[in-house]
Amino acid sequence: MALSVRDELITMKYGAGGRAMRSLIQEVFHDGLLTVDAPGEITLRAMDDGAALKVGNQWLVMTTDSHVVQPLFFPGGDIGRLAVSGTVNDLAMMGATEVLALTCAVIIEEGFSRAELARIQRSMQRACAEAGARIVTGDTKVMGKGELDGIVINTTGVALTDRVVPDSALRDGDRLIVTGSIGDHGMAVMAHRLGLAIEGALASDVNPINALVRAALDAAPGGIVAMKDPTRGGVASALHEMAEKSGVGIVIDEMSLPVAEAVRAAAELLGIDPLHVANEGKAVIGVRPDAAEAVLAAIRRHPLGVDAAIIGACTSQRIGTVILDTGFGRRLVTEPEGEPLPRIC
Repeated sequence: MALSVRDELITMKYGAGGRAMRSLIQEVFHDGLLTVDAPGEITLRAMDDGAALKVGNQWLVMTTDSHVVQPLFFPGGDIGRLAVSGTVNDLAMMGATEVLALTCAVIIEEGFSRAELARIQRSMQRACAEAGARIVTGDTKVMGKGELDGIVINTTGVALTDRVVPDSALRDGDRLIVTGSIGDHGMAVMAHRLGLAIEGALASDVNPINALVRAALDAAPGGIVAMKDPTRGGVASALHEMAEKSGVGIVIDEMSLPVAEAVRAAAELLGIDPLHVANEGKAVIGVRPDAAEAVLAAIRRHPLGVDAAIIGACTSQRIGTVILDTGFGRRLVTEPEGEPLPRIC
């Protein structure tokens, strides 16, 4: 399906992780770039967090991401930490928790502060150390004043794994786990950008979570069947994509959703549902029913997973939809067209 007339010009919503971005990828890039896949391979056709190619008796997992957050430095992190964590986490979402190597390409605007560039580099270095990763090659470009807004960072990651976890293998009865409080990153960046005074500490959750995911996978071998990191578009977008691809419906329990009080306050002030807000250190994990408690316990033992919760289950009804059970009734959870605030990651 081609872009409609009203969408002949690309707007900010097409980079925000919701329906509009997926539509753009499918309509413009998907068909033209597809190749013939080998059996079991995951490539662009799957529109997963990365690609998985068979190499001997293992899978080579690859992913790439570009980062354009504004502001560059925000409570809890910065664009450098975001660049490393985002790519490490995309690998982890496919079951590849031992990072083989990262690449880093940096495009810098003329006049950018050398001190800030060094600060970003140090932040990337710390994030790499936390993830057990290393940057082995990269590229640097400089563009003229006004041709770029400060800096853009692209990171690519590769890893090997014995078993790939897709985002599309849910079935009726499977449980959904979120590894911690939701909406922290997006709300922290929004509040900082808008100068909002919110009672309580708002800080991004940007962290590499490959060690947490490794602990979850080890807790129930074969029990984890789908994973997605709820970045742009938030938990709502991740759940919609998982439900649609898997051919299931998802019912989530509102009372089980972990939301920090500061995030809840900011969301109410801005009129934004935390389910639609970006996260940068969380995962949505689909688990077989008999493995759910073991996986949850393993996640909660990790410092980054203490607020993890089972938030819902899959059903054979209302395929492709996400339903919120409020305790007083049920309502459809819409998938966002785009991120409430652009340039969030």
